[in-house]
Amino acid sequence: MVRRVLVDCPEEIPCNPCEYACKFGAIVVGEDITAIPQVNPELCTGCNRCIVACPGQACFVVDLDYTANEASVDIPYEYLPLPVVGQEVKAKNNEGEVVCKGRVEKVMVSPRNDHTPVIRLAVPKEKALEVRAMGFI
Repeated sequence: MVRRVLVDCPEEIPCNPCEYACKFGAIVVGEDITAIPQVNPELCTGCNRCIVACPGQACFVVDLDYTANEASVDIPYEYLPLPVVGQEVKAKNNEGEVVCKGRVEKVMVSPRNDHTPVIRLAVPKEKALEVRAMGFI
């Protein structure tokens, strides 16, 4: 597997910035703007544009083959202070519960990101699809 988007958008609300942010057509909401986004993983390049475009912080980019034992999860992070590369953090699920420890691999701050830093976490592979946020230890 390569880096692919995971859209965890459980509500049918009028929203489609992820669809417009994806230059490759990997995310489709369609004519019904309240539809839950659908992902075509074959079209996803893992570019992270959807992460910063999503006002609900529902887009994540996951690489299950990051290393032999770890996956990477790219998450939006809108708090200060920013974590630093190498820092150990609490990786959390949608409910805010700690699911595992993570390690900050990359802090991406770019004008292209519209003031939303993207943090790449290394986490155990078996927890990667649960991780949605991080907290400091």
